[in-house]
Amino acid sequence: MANVVVTGGAGFLGSRLARELLAAGSVDVAGGGARPLARVTIIDQSPVPADLAADERVAVIRGDLGDLLDRALAGGHPPADGHPLAGANLIFHLAAAVSGECEADFDLGMRANLRATQALLASCRALGTNPVVVYASSVAVFGASGEHPLPAVVDDDTLPNPQSSYGVQKVIGEHLLADYTRKGFLRGRAVRLPTVSVRPGRPNGAATGFLSGIIREPLAGERVVCPVEPRTGAALISPARAIDGLLCAATSSGQAWGGRSAVILPALTVTVAEMVAALEQVGGPEASALIDWVPDPVVTRLMMSWPARIRAGRAQRLGLTPDPDIGSIIRMHLTESGH
Repeated sequence: MANVVVTGGAGFLGSRLARELLAAGSVDVAGGGARPLARVTIIDQSPVPADLAADERVAVIRGDLGDLLDRALAGGHPPADGHPLAGANLIFHLAAAVSGECEADFDLGMRANLRATQALLASCRALGTNPVVVYASSVAVFGASGEHPLPAVVDDDTLPNPQSSYGVQKVIGEHLLADYTRKGFLRGRAVRLPTVSVRPGRPNGAATGFLSGIIREPLAGERVVCPVEPRTGAALISPARAIDGLLCAATSSGQAWGGRSAVILPALTVTVAEMVAALEQVGGPEASALIDWVPDPVVTRLMMSWPARIRAGRAQRLGLTPDPDIGSIIRMHLTESGH
């Protein structure tokens, strides 16, 4: 039987992942063969969507991840029944403070992205069961600086050079995961996510949040601010393909996954102008007229430091591919949001 934990499982990506696991009813953990799904434990500070909470296979733990795990480890005993990670074969670590939040509140980012990850890895070690841990990292680990310019195209071998607190915290998490894997405490799989668009729901604190907002809000008849110039490039992945990448990380054999370093997921390269043009094709000029162009130097700086072009060789060898075009991403959003 498979017991799965999803940290940040009440969020849009975590809840979607939980639904996919529950719908499948089984999961192949690291190429070991499909196992019936016994339980999905969702750990989050926010309320879990009603459909997930109503599923008898779902266990919900509300609270701060780092605090929950620190308290569980404080007694110095191996995890037992009642520990948030007890019995877990597979853990998806999605809980995080996002980029804009971390720039505005350094302590929040250190607590949510670094301390909580350290507590999670320490708990996995204490389990003594060598669980598979899929860690949601980000292409924000890359960046441009005077002494280390960003290559025109980044790939799995490009040296991380984060230019934000969020990116620093993510790359530290990658290295910790790799070392716990090297020591045999767990089987870590770090996945570097491009910007996920179109995110449903309300805007969040991510610096890249506008890359969903400039599609989502105008299609809902609402005004939205675009903080960068139309020529700004971005690397995008749809929610569906992001989930495909996370599940691939969980189910691939160790040999197929190929080492302890992080895997970049394939991304669609698009400019903001191209996104707006695709929006007009779907919603007409009245939709694009709802975009207010108000430059934000902080967001612009971050966007210019992050990669827009990605060569995802390892992911493609695993069978993962980018979204074909921005129009398909928008149509997917419209279908899923009921428009």
